[in-house]
Formats: sequence, C-alpha cells, structure tokens
Amino acid sequence: SNRSINRPALVVLMVLAGFFAANIVLGEEGHSEEEHTEEEHEEAHSEEGLTLSATERREAGVVLQTISEQAVSRRIRVPGEVQANAYKSAKIAPRITAQVVSRHVTLGEHVKKGKSLVTLSIVEMADAQGELIVADQEWKRVQSVGKEVVSGRRYTEAEVNRQRAMARVLAYGMSRREVDRFLDAGDASLATGEFAVLAPLNGTILMENFVIGELIEPGYVLFEISDETTLWVEARVSGGTIGSIDGQTSVRISRDQQTWRDAKVTHLSHRLNEATRTQAVRIEIDNEDDWLHAGQFVDVELAAPDTEEKLAVPAEAIVLLKGETVVFKLEGGDELHPQKVMVGRSFGDDKEILSGISEGDRIAVKGAFHLKSLLLKSELGEGHAH
Repeated sequence: SNRSINRPALVVLMVLAGFFAANIVLGEEGHSEEEHTEEEHEEAHSEEGLTLSATERREAGVVLQTISEQAVSRRIRVPGEVQANAYKSAKIAPRITAQVVSRHVTLGEHVKKGKSLVTLSIVEMADAQGELIVADQEWKRVQSVGKEVVSGRRYTEAEVNRQRAMARVLAYGMSRREVDRFLDAGDASLATGEFAVLAPLNGTILMENFVIGELIEPGYVLFEISDETTLWVEARVSGGTIGSIDGQTSVRISRDQQTWRDAKVTHLSHRLNEATRTQAVRIEIDNEDDWLHAGQFVDVELAAPDTEEKLAVPAEAIVLLKGETVVFKLEGGDELHPQKVMVGRSFGDDKEILSGISEGDRIAVKGAFHLKSLLLKSELGEGHAH
C-alpha cells in the first residue's frame, strides 16, 4: 500500500519539476532575445552616423560643401625624371693636353660667371704667351711710329702677327680677361704656361673628376656646371596621348604625391621610342629654392585641353570605412551619415563619383578622416558599455 501511495506523489513531483525547468528555459531564451534586440539597436544606432553642431564641426576642422557637376580636364599621371637644363649647363674641358696645378672650387659649390675654377699648365701655352708678348710689343712700336714712317707691309705684318698670337693663346684656353691683364703687365716672366679655366655661366658644380697634378687630355671633362634655377623634367606618354598635349597643356610636378608645383611643357618629341612605344615630353619648372635636383624621379600630371562635366569631389572627402568607400553626407540638420559611393576617374585632386550621391547633396569635403575616427570610437564605446 505504501508503494501505491508514493507513486502518485512521484508523478506530481515530476510534473512540477518539468514545469519549473520549462520556466527557467523560457526565461533564459527571453533574456537572450532581449540581449539580441538590444545589440541590433546598438548596431542600428551606430550606423546612424554622428551629430555635430556647426560649432563642433568648425572646431574639428570639418568643412561641408554642396556638390555639383563641374568642368574637369582629362588628366594623365606618368613618372618623370628631373634633368639639368641643357641650355643653362656647361662641361668644362681643356683644349690642349695640360697638367692640373690647383683647384679653386669644390663639388656642389655655387659659382658666378667668370669665377676661376682650376689652374692648368702646359709648355705649349708658355711658348704661345711668349710669342704674344713679342708680337704685342712690336705692334705697339709700329703704331707709335705710324704708317707714314714704316712701310705698309711691316705695319700689316705686325698687326697680323699680334692677332695670330692672340688667337693661339685664346684657342689654348686663356680667357680674354686674362690675356688683357697679361698684356697690360708686359712682363715676359709671366709667360709660365699657366692659365685659369673660368666658369662660363652662373651655376652649381654638379661634377668634378680630377686630382692635382693629373695630366689631362683635350676634351676630358673636369667639371659639369648647371644653373639649377630652372630644370627640365622628361616624361614619356603613349603615342595616342601625345596629340592632345601642347604648350598650353596644364602640367604639374610632385616629388611626394602631396605637394604639387605648376610647370610648363616646352617640347614634344617627334620620335617614338621603338621599345616602349612612347614619346618624350620635356617640361620646364622653376627651381629657385632648390626644390628639385637632377636625377630625381617625380610624378607628372598632364591635363588635356578638352573638358567635360562630371560630378566630382575632393579626394580627401572619400574614406574607407569597414571595407567600403564612403563620404559623410549631411542629413537631418546636423547629422552626418557615412554614404557608400562608387568612385571613377581622377581629375587632379578630385575624384569622379559614379553613384551614391547626387548633385545638390551636402558632404564633408574636409575632415572626413576625423569623422571616421569619431564614428569608430563611438561604436567601440557602446560595445564596451554593453
């Protein structure tokens, strides 16, 4: 009988246990759903963007602009190499075999036209200097006497001999200034064969290649001098593009893709490179502050003369957010929302917008990266708070 009494009680206990277990499970599931809903709300809230007043935007460096279609030029960007301006450069080499006696300038030094660069010496020059002194003194004697006293033949011979001796020392490398000082002194002991090589222009010593005492052959380059206040940049473009480039083409140069300087197209090559199928474009750029140096590689951006209407925004308005390309669009008063866009071609510092925003939309053209940082920080803060 005891067993018959206990059995119903056991059944009641099992039912009650099942009821309480179901409530516990339902309670846990209900709590999970609540958490899930809250997380979805947080995620939706983060996607809403940021709310910044005009004062807050100004303090954060955020600048808004209403976008519209604008006339843009088709641009191409190609690599370029900086070169010395050959029209303002010179190679210094002796005209006769000579020995280096002394140097007067060093590599990298800025020199003025007429500056003594190096002193050379050679026996042939000593002979020529001696002949010039003799011829000059004879010419002065004949002139002082006059044609009426000396024969016409002697007068002419004296003049020709002096001119011939003068031409010889000049051809060997003496400057006219040196010759004049040499003749004014009238001292035969100065005919040592030494002579200075002078700078033919203002410029910088870009190369030197000799040592004191070295015997230098004619044509051997001792120095290279170039006036770097203007430089050339050579860029190579495809043959199909060259036809749209001329002296009026807008062009700019950058050494770091951030700072750009305007330049000018001065020459288009008429010869196609057979290996690369490209043509050379020579560009001239002012370089008063030594911003560029020969041998550097730079970026060259050329704008075709024709223009077209495109919806474009500054490149700095576009940022990458969670793997998507976005701009920050103003909506609902002071709310800035990340808006996904599709980007097309580049037009200088601007990017073409193919889709995502329309003409008349107001977006952040400056400070977009700061807005991205604020948005990510706000999402991170909500996650930790939760």
